[in-house]
Amino acid sequence: MIVTERNSLRLAAAVAALGALLLGTAGTAMAAAPAAPAASAAPVASVASASVSAGITAKPSVTSVQAWQPFRVTGTTTGLKAGSTVTLQQKQHGTWVTLPASVHTTGNGSYSLGVKLGIKGLNELRIVSGNTASPVFTVTVR
Repeated sequence: MIVTERNSLRLAAAVAALGALLLGTAGTAMAAAPAAPAASAAPVASVASASVSAGITAKPSVTSVQAWQPFRVTGTTTGLKAGSTVTLQQKQHGTWVTLPASVHTTGNGSYSLGVKLGIKGLNELRIVSGNTASPVFTVTVR
């Protein structure tokens, strides 16, 4: 197989997705390389039209971590059904990319998501559910 940049990105996305699946822990993200943005990017415009009554909070357990060091993002939702799925997104090259990390909210709307990041530097993250998004938060990976 000829390794091109496109194939390399596809391979990296597949490895990241497979790694998250093999961990066997619901809600663990592994971000090592940009995923294919066509299928996984959420348009920013749709998030801006979110319902006023729905909301998501997000708080990372740390502000800085070593690459692949696990941490948690916790928060609550309002205006969403209990059991709604919340998903982690990361801003990569100006586009929001959905990471392979999601969890269902509890009966009172809270959630706790295990995360591991591999892209070094300042990572802009948010939690989304449908067209509702949390405020952006950052975690620095060293």
